[in-house]
Amino acid sequence: MALVICRRFPGSFCGTPPRPALIKHHINKKLPGQTCVLTARKIRTDTRMAATLKLLKSLGYRAFYSPFAFNATQNVAYWNVRSSTQHGEQDPPQHGSPCDPAKKVKNIGSTSSSRSIVTTNSALLALEFSKASTSKASTWQPGSFGAVRVDEEDIEVFDSLEGPRVFLQLRPEYQLHSYRRSETYQSLSVSEGELILHKVTVYQKNLQPQIIADYFCKLSFLPAEQRSVLLSNASFALLCQLGVKNIQLFDTPNLINILKAFVSLGIPHYHSMLDVYESRFCRQLWEMSVDQLLLVADMWRYLGRRVPRFLKIFFSYLNLHWKELSLSQLIHLIYIIGENRQVPQDLMQKLESLILKYIDLINLEEVGTICLGFFKSSSSLSEFVMRKIGDLACADMQHLSSHALVNILKMFRFTHVDHINFMKRFGEIAPQRIPSLGVQGVMHLTLACSALRILDEDVMNAVASSLPPRVAHCRSKDVAKILWSFGALNYKPPNAEEFYSSLINEIHRKLPEFNQYPEHLLTCLLGLAFSEYFPIEFIDFALSPGFVRLAQERSTFDLTKELYTLDGSVGIECPDYRGNRLSSHLKQEGSEMLWNLVRKDMNSKPEFLETLFLLETMLGGPQYIKHHMILPHTRSSDLEIQLDVNMKPLPFNKEARPAENVAKLRLKNVGVSLTDDLMNQLLKGRARRNFQREVESETGQQSMEVDNKATVPLGDSLCTVAEKSEATEIDGLCSPAHVQAPEVKLAIQFTNRNQYCYGSRDLLGLHNMKRRQLVRLGYRVVELSYWEWLPLLKRTRLEKLAFLHEKVFTSAL
Repeated sequence: MALVICRRFPGSFCGTPPRPALIKHHINKKLPGQTCVLTARKIRTDTRMAATLKLLKSLGYRAFYSPFAFNATQNVAYWNVRSSTQHGEQDPPQHGSPCDPAKKVKNIGSTSSSRSIVTTNSALLALEFSKASTSKASTWQPGSFGAVRVDEEDIEVFDSLEGPRVFLQLRPEYQLHSYRRSETYQSLSVSEGELILHKVTVYQKNLQPQIIADYFCKLSFLPAEQRSVLLSNASFALLCQLGVKNIQLFDTPNLINILKAFVSLGIPHYHSMLDVYESRFCRQLWEMSVDQLLLVADMWRYLGRRVPRFLKIFFSYLNLHWKELSLSQLIHLIYIIGENRQVPQDLMQKLESLILKYIDLINLEEVGTICLGFFKSSSSLSEFVMRKIGDLACADMQHLSSHALVNILKMFRFTHVDHINFMKRFGEIAPQRIPSLGVQGVMHLTLACSALRILDEDVMNAVASSLPPRVAHCRSKDVAKILWSFGALNYKPPNAEEFYSSLINEIHRKLPEFNQYPEHLLTCLLGLAFSEYFPIEFIDFALSPGFVRLAQERSTFDLTKELYTLDGSVGIECPDYRGNRLSSHLKQEGSEMLWNLVRKDMNSKPEFLETLFLLETMLGGPQYIKHHMILPHTRSSDLEIQLDVNMKPLPFNKEARPAENVAKLRLKNVGVSLTDDLMNQLLKGRARRNFQREVESETGQQSMEVDNKATVPLGDSLCTVAEKSEATEIDGLCSPAHVQAPEVKLAIQFTNRNQYCYGSRDLLGLHNMKRRQLVRLGYRVVELSYWEWLPLLKRTRLEKLAFLHEKVFTSAL
């Protein structure tokens, strides 16, 4: 039960500045210095009663109270409308707003009065308001106002609601279709608000729709510290009921004004009353202008409420009227689309054509808004548009805000467009900006470099040096993406020991968070594995049956490949590891999944198929080479060749031909003399047709009768005809009794430019790890690099065979 305390202040009454006193919840209990006590029970039961506090003027008494506090719950809390926003991200409230957690809500007023109007009956909708109020109760204490606040210069503080809305301040046209919390209105006094609530109670049956809308608007002008108390008032809940009851009678301007009042007052986004208003706006939509629709969509976003029905109809409307959009409407629409993460792709293609129409009029901050909107809605921009955007950013990047820069990089990462001039200019300014950029922004910059395969050591060093002191600000996602980026680029900064130890320690502190996002832990461990770091404790946890089950059930991603890659790497690089491992069933599933993907990809590349055929030709047939994944967990295939002690290829591939074709392949007696001249010709790379002509000239017959034109091995791989003078089946040659143990195992890597850092010959982390592990298993890696081999594909067959011969047998030696 609330009581009103009258305190005595020495000195003149008029000279006392307004200062709210403290309202406590007691029952008829006097405190030291208390002159009179009025219990809430005595004054709240009759709305017609006015409590008059008679003060002794000579002693300078003054009474303080809140006219809205009597029907509040015992501790009235501030309202944080965006406490739970879309996609699980928290939008920190702004300072000076009723949602600011740094400022405790005052449950008293600063205006002195001799009367209070208190309602007695709780309205139906008051229950939802009071539940939210009691969930975050707080008590204001004298002198504490503003005492707890976030330093404005703290670089880790970013308002994810207001931050992306900076562009709305760049043109006056945005005021026509956007909500601005900073708009200044004439503040409504507490006594005026009290009078409105009294009228609602007394005249509730006779209030017209226009009057109801006006009351909402006027109450939204209450001081910020009083709005949260208003939400717990029964008369306000009654007003909300009247609004729902008369919803069909409101015209469009009234509906918009009521929604704007809801935003200003901080109505929680989950309130059931808002369902009714959303339905009404859906029915009213086709009668509204584009400016009105954008304003309504913007206010729904500001409330933090998802309105898929409204947006679906809105986008249908835009598909018919998209050509009429002005520049400000276009930019604002793209922002709204991005914040709601949903849009038909055919509409985004139309909006892209409008971007090109206005491209010369768009400023840099608006470019960042466009990129963020397309990125969040998973909508791509064409390479042509991205290069236009890159050109605009390059021209004046020093004046580009860090927020816009990060957004543009996100879109380059999403589209994989390599704008070299943009990245060079970025590399010049980023090292200076990184220390003053929040860790989330640093993560996005680093991840963009990784995705684009661009290794800029100055940028990476700036990240590595700035991160350890503020690693505690990292989310699990930030730790994961940063470790992945450094590992994927295969780069260790000069302060590697400090950098990695700080992030590994942060993983330990965030293990509970990784239970909610298991994909982030696997990303961390794979990034560390690329860089040859294997924290056994975390690996044992990640491969435990419980975590594997959690990863499969809770994550929205299929993490089988990640688990399989981690398990396979640990098995090779940590021979002393005795912790948890994946089950054989999951390993088999991962192996089959990866092999199907890789085989389909490689068989679609003509350059690879030609390389495989040439190697088979050079070695003497498909039984001497095998296309498979030596290390399936590394997600790429190899061409394996095995040589004996004489450096001759072994026919180890039993799966080279189907059984019915192998039976047809027989060797016949031939009388070919292997002279020194013939050997020299073969070693110098003479074409096979010349060799066959020499054989035919001496024997007068074909050396072989083979359905598929089987060839004779060349060079060092040549088997003497004497060894094959008797008819022998190829499957007999490939049997274990005839195949010797290999002396040398070659793993031929058919590479492409995506396996290297951009513009260099430095392998990326995954492919470098694969080669490291192949060497550990005793393989010699032979690289058919794209810069050497692809140009040769346009040359003669003889030149290609000579190149392959040198690569294979020189590497073997």
